[in-house]
Amino acid sequence: MAAVAVIGAGLVGRAWAIAFARGGYDVRIHDEVSGAAGKALQFAADAVQALAEEGLLDGQSPATVAGRLSVAETMSAALAGACHVQENTPEDLETKKRVFAQLDRAAAPDAVLASSTSALLPSRFTESLAGRARCLVVHPINPPYLIPAAEVVPAPWTDKDVVARTADFLRAAGHAPIVMKQELDGFVMNRMQGALLEEAFRLVADGYASIEDVDVGIREGLALRWSFMGPFETIDLNAPGGVRDYCQRYEQIYIRLFDSMQRRADWNGPVLDTIAAERRKALPEDKLQERQAWRDRRLMALAAHKRRADKDIGK
Repeated sequence: MAAVAVIGAGLVGRAWAIAFARGGYDVRIHDEVSGAAGKALQFAADAVQALAEEGLLDGQSPATVAGRLSVAETMSAALAGACHVQENTPEDLETKKRVFAQLDRAAAPDAVLASSTSALLPSRFTESLAGRARCLVVHPINPPYLIPAAEVVPAPWTDKDVVARTADFLRAAGHAPIVMKQELDGFVMNRMQGALLEEAFRLVADGYASIEDVDVGIREGLALRWSFMGPFETIDLNAPGGVRDYCQRYEQIYIRLFDSMQRRADWNGPVLDTIAAERRKALPEDKLQERQAWRDRRLMALAAHKRRADKDIGK
């Protein structure tokens, strides 16, 4: 059985561990914080049971999937024989440099070294490494055991074969890789999410809509289509003649809007008081974790529905 090393056992690391174990890999979890990897195993045991209840273990038993997870007391033990290393340490450049230097020295020469970073370009922490050609970013949309998409972001010196091998590895584990041709600040997902959030903040800051109205627009509107097709397919199907017809019909609308969208709303300015007050009225702070668990169960139900729809209706 192929082995994967998960370095860092926080929210993202433990979620990756579940995803890789479900994909059939022997997963070794290491965290330099004592007890963190053990807590990740307990979380995984509960999560795989919930996944089984939704039919999301691909016919495997919870015991089988959980049995592929183990704690590695040392980094060397985690890396021994691993074909893929997924690093999940804090979003701090110096930490990434230190950890990747350790990984490059200790991992097998043909092991891929991937970071889950959402904010740091791979070139910033891999440039000085002897094995920099096997380093890249694999950024998940959290939690990766429920959301298949993952961004594969090469540094300028990442070997093309490493990029292709990583994409194949992710597909084999049940993921949907977004393979970038080159690195870019924000990658793909945060740039698209950021564009939407900027407009959401502007609409509230300028007094055009409440945060609930904005959420309704996505939750009960755009996201219903976006849950099974992307923006380009959406517009391709929204005009009789397809995407070219759509652009000819509607580009003028977006040209007219563009100038008013080139201004930032200060996310930490007065608008935040409005947003925080409305959110805490809707969901008290002491209920956040409970609601996060609800979110994950809803994501499981959605994933199960999409699998059934893919089979019954087609992708």
